[in-house]
Amino acid sequence: MTARTLPCGPLITVTGELDHHSAPQVHDTLARLALQAGQQLLIDLGHLTFCDSTGLTVLIAARNQTLAAHAGIALVAVPDHLRRILEIVGLDQVFPAYPTLPEAEAAWTPPPASPTR
Repeated sequence: MTARTLPCGPLITVTGELDHHSAPQVHDTLARLALQAGQQLLIDLGHLTFCDSTGLTVLIAARNQTLAAHAGIALVAVPDHLRRILEIVGLDQVFPAYPTLPEAEAAWTPPPASPTR
């Protein structure tokens, strides 16, 4: 897993398996993010090989965290096997997903600037 900051907000790239062994590390990393209102958390899953129910729970927790921060979340490069699971459980309706990082970045709308006094 890697993390970096883009103009829209944090980008977390998850590789390998997101299961009961790796989920705590991913969850802890996501929980430590200092999301600002209006930012968008992007989670790149393009190199994910496996995701179990624990991994789905981590994604849902990340979504709840972003909502609490008045930020957004989007998934990037969701593998077909995970896309199918998201569709079956209805999570495709709550996670915006984009095929590529540039498409996800382009879909983000920065918050309006605060008026100066």
